[in-house]
Amino acid sequence: MTTKYDIAVIGAGVIGAAIARELSRYALEIVIIERENDVCMGTSKANSAVVHAGYDPAAGTLMAKLNVEGNALFDKLCEELSVPFTRNGSFVLAFDEEEVGQINDLLQRGKNNGVPELAILSKEALLEKELNLNQEVKGALFAKTGAIVDPMLLTISLIESAVKNGADCRLNFEVTDIVKESDIYRIHSKEQEITAKYVINAAGVFADKIHNMIAPPSFEISPRRGQYFLLDKSQEGVVTSTIFPCPGKGGKGILVVPSVHGNVLVGPASDDIEDKEDVATTDDILYQARVGARHLIPDISLWSCIRTFAGLRATADRDDFIIEEVKEAPGFFDVAGIKSPGLTAAPAIALYVISLLKEKGIAFEERSAFDPKIRRKLVIEMTNEERDAKISADPRYGRVVCRCENITEGDIVDAIHRHPGATTLDGVKRRCRAGMGRCQGGFCGPKVQQIIARELEKPLEDIVLEKDGSYILTGRTK
Repeated sequence: MTTKYDIAVIGAGVIGAAIARELSRYALEIVIIERENDVCMGTSKANSAVVHAGYDPAAGTLMAKLNVEGNALFDKLCEELSVPFTRNGSFVLAFDEEEVGQINDLLQRGKNNGVPELAILSKEALLEKELNLNQEVKGALFAKTGAIVDPMLLTISLIESAVKNGADCRLNFEVTDIVKESDIYRIHSKEQEITAKYVINAAGVFADKIHNMIAPPSFEISPRRGQYFLLDKSQEGVVTSTIFPCPGKGGKGILVVPSVHGNVLVGPASDDIEDKEDVATTDDILYQARVGARHLIPDISLWSCIRTFAGLRATADRDDFIIEEVKEAPGFFDVAGIKSPGLTAAPAIALYVISLLKEKGIAFEERSAFDPKIRRKLVIEMTNEERDAKISADPRYGRVVCRCENITEGDIVDAIHRHPGATTLDGVKRRCRAGMGRCQGGFCGPKVQQIIARELEKPLEDIVLEKDGSYILTGRTK
């Protein structure tokens, strides 16, 4: 059976999620489709979690415009979606006269881009704010509007908001073909078919593949792999702001940044690869991350690493974001090549796409019942009074399962039954941080697996770590 929609969004990363959520404000039939078994499975779960101020992109580009506009939208957006967000400010450090020139150029570029509250700080002023920096620093560009966010929870909450307001979300829907018929598009997977009058291609590193199903090639996406260290909360306070080196040809460089949850992130050290699914970490690239981090903060303890990971960036063969209607396929829009600052730009990209759709004459009638709020609070975040009331109503909120992060059985059950809810161990981790702490699920993992199986009424062996096929148990040995 074919389901008919007004608009289909391909890709459930932060870009597709932001677009779907913005579209759900209107009386339209919306679907967001995703090839994996959960949302937020690509770049959106493996990045620096930084909301950039906007001084880096070249003036006059879509990247610059949407970076600055997106940054300004985050306070309200994260408050509505119950997503952790902190304006911690960012610094770009200069270690010699050439780099002092670079940060002055970035200052001017930022002003040209409309970035507010930028300043050059002297060495003395900088070291008063960040005590652990390399004492050889000469000065820094300070961006007060720089910020940090939980990118996984942001993506998940955007989609939850869209679904709450009427959108459909289809997982395990890998697009195999798209056919234009009269005024509709037929979108096929191996087992399903949907139709839509308009299509938004937000497929990340696969956006060129999706584009080529409906039109001649006009861009190419190459994956750039960024590798990171995640440090234990024992390193909390080593920095309070986001610390960048001067940017180089490969991007913004290796940064050191606190997370909104008290960890410290180091990276990305990057390499260009061909495989669009290769997220392995490698000794040589991680070594570059170590060297880069110690250049900024000599005494940082990389022995406190609790996990290394890698994410892929959708690097296009154009110098700017690709956000446009495909001329050979009216009603089909590419939103592609969204590398950094894509996370920051996401809410502004959504508004920009809406403006392009409005130019097509779509009737954007607002839903009177649109509710922008997603309400979510872990037990550890509650007041004593709230916690007592929660446990009194449901004792599961008093049983701690993940001791590293103090996550309760009730928190995990809530993560499973949200829309879309967690069906895997990593799906639970992204939603409520069970397994995100020092032991990385070594102790709580089996219990989380049991809870998922119980709540979904599935055999224990069917509960996987992350993607389909990442099995944990295969059967009983005795």
